[in-house]
Amino acid sequence: MNFSKAIPAALLSLALLFASAPPAAADGKIKIMTATADLASIAQEIGGDRAEVESIARGYQDPHFVDAKPSFLLKLRKADLLIVVGLELEIGWLPPLIQQSGNPKIQVAAPGYFDASRFARILEIPHGQVTRAEGDVHPQGNPHYWLDPDNGLRIAKAIQDKLSEMHPADAAYFAQRYAAFEQKLKQAEAQWLAQMKPYAGRKVVTYHRSWPNFADHFHLDVVGYIEPRPGIPPSPQHTVELIQQMKRDGVKIILVEPYFDLKTPNSVARETGAKVVVMMPSVGGEKEITDYFKLFDYDIAKLQQAFDATK
Repeated sequence: MNFSKAIPAALLSLALLFASAPPAAADGKIKIMTATADLASIAQEIGGDRAEVESIARGYQDPHFVDAKPSFLLKLRKADLLIVVGLELEIGWLPPLIQQSGNPKIQVAAPGYFDASRFARILEIPHGQVTRAEGDVHPQGNPHYWLDPDNGLRIAKAIQDKLSEMHPADAAYFAQRYAAFEQKLKQAEAQWLAQMKPYAGRKVVTYHRSWPNFADHFHLDVVGYIEPRPGIPPSPQHTVELIQQMKRDGVKIILVEPYFDLKTPNSVARETGAKVVVMMPSVGGEKEITDYFKLFDYDIAKLQQAFDATK
């Protein structure tokens, strides 16, 4: 995996400052920090007004690479619960923040450290030894699992159980919140599946391996990638081969995350007559994507428009 640069000395000195600072006044709410905005959205749905939830990464950022900020340390120090994506998605930036926060509650394996991947269905788990020659492969499986609504529901249930364990007096409240979330998500999922049904089996190319769970759930066929291997920039040879494959297979859609350069996808699209679709993999990627439901609303609407335009 790629690792970001170590936290600068200024942040380390701030960490020492925070370690001696008094704790924040208790307001009765469970203070939850999450690695990503998607997990924050789900946690807020379950925690309601009994939880204060904030995400470290923003929806428009690549969650593999997040710049450390002094404010993160202070927020982590005050957290009762830290919810992470896991599967080494945050390995390049989050472990030093956790350690330097000085908060014993959220250290790895502590009761306040919550790895959401343990409750999700994980795809693309490598077999055998993983080497650097394969690119930035996640050895425990693909971490973009939240893009399957079924995994969103599994994570929500696990969060309900965790919050009930932390605040037993509010267990009935969290159960009620989960039941409402489950009903709303299942209704929305039925609508999303109906919207995507006409496009079942359509072939697409994606920039990065961000969409296996989404594609599996909504019956799309990912046949290639702009990256020759995960995390490896596109090469001329790979791009030529991809263009040939897309022409051969009649692929007309290229899915790209907002933080990747569009130069190669646009070039491939010109050569193949395909359409580049900038998909949002996270809540907050656009202003209107304010929660987990609106994330799927946005992406599915984008796909519908693209598929209809490339019949």
